[in-house]
Amino acid sequence: LSMSAEAVRNHTMVGRFPDATLGWDEPEEVLPEKKKAASWKRLCELCKCCKRKDSDDTEILVDGTKNNDKDNPPIAAHEISEHLVTVRAIDLLKSKKGQNRQEHHTDRYHSDQLIVRRGQTFQMWIEFSRSFDPKTDNVHLELKLGPNPVLSKSTLVIVPLVDELHNNCWESKITEKKDNKIKLSINSLPTAAIGRYELTVVTQSPSGNTTSPRNPDNDIYILFNPWCEDDAVYMDSEEQRNEYVLNDVGRLYYGTQLQIGVRTWNFGQFADGMLAACLFMLECSKTPASGWGDPVNVARVVSAMVNSPDENGVLEGNWSGEYSDGTSPTAWSGSVDIVKQYHKSGGTPVKYGQCWVFSGVTTTVLRCLGIPSRSITNFDSAHDTDVSMTIDVYLDENLMPINDLNTDSVWNFHVWNDCWMSRPDLPAGMGGWQAVDATPQETSQGMYCCGPASVAAVRNGQVYLKYDAPFVFAEVNSDKIYWKRNTDGTFSQIHCEKNVVGHCISTKAVGSDNREDITHDYKYPEGSKEERIAVETATCYGSRPDTYASAVTKDVTIEITMNGEGPKMGEDAELAITIKNSSSELRSVSLYSELAVMYYTGVNKATVQKDNMQIDLKANEVKTLEWALQYQQYRGQLVDHAALMLTLSGRVSQTQQILATQYNFRLQTPDIIITPVGKPVVGKEMSAEFTFKNPLPHVLKNVKFRIEGLGLQSAREIAYGDVASLATVTLTERFVPTLAGPRKLLASLDCKQLTQVHGVADVFVREN
Repeated sequence: LSMSAEAVRNHTMVGRFPDATLGWDEPEEVLPEKKKAASWKRLCELCKCCKRKDSDDTEILVDGTKNNDKDNPPIAAHEISEHLVTVRAIDLLKSKKGQNRQEHHTDRYHSDQLIVRRGQTFQMWIEFSRSFDPKTDNVHLELKLGPNPVLSKSTLVIVPLVDELHNNCWESKITEKKDNKIKLSINSLPTAAIGRYELTVVTQSPSGNTTSPRNPDNDIYILFNPWCEDDAVYMDSEEQRNEYVLNDVGRLYYGTQLQIGVRTWNFGQFADGMLAACLFMLECSKTPASGWGDPVNVARVVSAMVNSPDENGVLEGNWSGEYSDGTSPTAWSGSVDIVKQYHKSGGTPVKYGQCWVFSGVTTTVLRCLGIPSRSITNFDSAHDTDVSMTIDVYLDENLMPINDLNTDSVWNFHVWNDCWMSRPDLPAGMGGWQAVDATPQETSQGMYCCGPASVAAVRNGQVYLKYDAPFVFAEVNSDKIYWKRNTDGTFSQIHCEKNVVGHCISTKAVGSDNREDITHDYKYPEGSKEERIAVETATCYGSRPDTYASAVTKDVTIEITMNGEGPKMGEDAELAITIKNSSSELRSVSLYSELAVMYYTGVNKATVQKDNMQIDLKANEVKTLEWALQYQQYRGQLVDHAALMLTLSGRVSQTQQILATQYNFRLQTPDIIITPVGKPVVGKEMSAEFTFKNPLPHVLKNVKFRIEGLGLQSAREIAYGDVASLATVTLTERFVPTLAGPRKLLASLDCKQLTQVHGVADVFVREN
């Protein structure tokens, strides 16, 4: 041809014959004899747009020459297309109740796309323009991931047709043939990158090659596979897979170790639009799609993308107590609203979150992508700011705290995540649960993220193993060291408190709503030889490796305790201080106390009470002192979670022994009582009553209620207004259940004067 093959293809075929692409550049010898005899200068007689006639009715071809060969007419496109095999339709068998979704445990995703898990076979039907002949025809699939798919990075995947499947590679096999249709069984790599793949089908026949047009309805979503033994996230317990991958409702714990509060959280990883939103987070990250096959990498990306400081992630953190331009962290009851808001906005961070919200969203995203995950609460959780692996408290010459130097803190509680995976990048034995923390506290390799840190490494003090093991170790097992300022300005270690960090590490139990204590996963029994070795091992790699060079001798001890469940909001708070002299001689103690209102993160807001006292103890005597805080002293001072901290410090005059301890507690808030009314049936209206009593002897201003329940009621905010002093209010809400089975209806209250008020009710919905 005088025109290039590409020019002919573009000029003659676009918009004319969508079902066939002519093989203009095929070698002549591969074409049928009838086509060999034809002149390839001549254009198809059906293609009127490519030829014209001169005055004597002679055809003029695209190269400008006249067609005077009456015995060798042009070839019709339909003659060539009879021999091409083209794709007419693709059926991905993507029904929720179909084979693919059921076998891949993806039937609960509210999506009409094909969602499968890597390393596992799935099926599809392809319908062709004619009968497919395996002797002369061939077919392969092309899958494209991300904006720039490349073969070398496995983001462009070629799936060949083979006679037998061998597993552990991309391949397909014809398992059934019916008329013009074939059924393919496709294997995927157990290490394949997860994400949304664009599917096209390429056919080869003697007449040429064709490629099916891209159709978004044929996109394939590939996830991690905890059911596949060759996948790095494989989990061998079906009960645990049901809990840590498939359960879309969970429990988050808060408060203090002696006053553990619990709230139900809608993870909602299968809700409509959630998978697309979670993948959108990966797409917004700085990690290329080629890295989405490694769960270590993905967990780290999720940890960074759930917070907003450096990548405009999902949630903006706020611990100020002022949330008027967003939603108070305590008002959220689930992740769905948050993640969908972020996706709908195109990546604008949602206001606002604190640690349990960051953790709840992280659990949602990881489970949605197929990585087993659980939310973890650590009570008395340390924040070590100088990598010393200790919590340092600095006192002046009079044993009073030097607030400017006390940058380390102990949070009443902190919530992060465990996710399950192997760790081939670490020494043997470091796989299993990995700690991941999305709350932005410290940077890691320049980004606000934390982990995944091997929990086994943390337990043994192996803080030299990546990622961020020193930070996690300090959270759960650091000692509190007290330093006294000397007259020359230097500091000396005067006291060491052990067993003050990392208590009652909690998560929801498998298969029930009970709390499971997993402290043993993170640390050996407190005070045991193994635990002390772990502490000293970790400290050796810290900024103060000589911390444990000398021991401190004591014969007087001090302890703070609380009666029962502790004080309630609106009432006086009472604690007990027990001082014991274990020596056979008189001991005189000068004791100082300071009570501070604080954020649950351990940061002081204000000091509300100070006292000092002189105590004499006879030989082996034990004294218990009553300590009280009146409601009027803390009224109007509290911030989120109503957290308080009592600091005691003192000196024994006879021995110069230093006494020091700190005690965190909170004022308990009431629950919202939820009472379902009527018989819950899918598609039929029902109602529920929400009852709340104001515990305070003053008015609550601008109260809002937030109600939601997966399969019951999408998140709804109700502006109630003011609630009078000690008054009881009742709301009635009507809704129509959309999903059968056991459901949970959640409610929370949001107002400036009272936080962490919520409630939950179990609702069993029957099929219509």
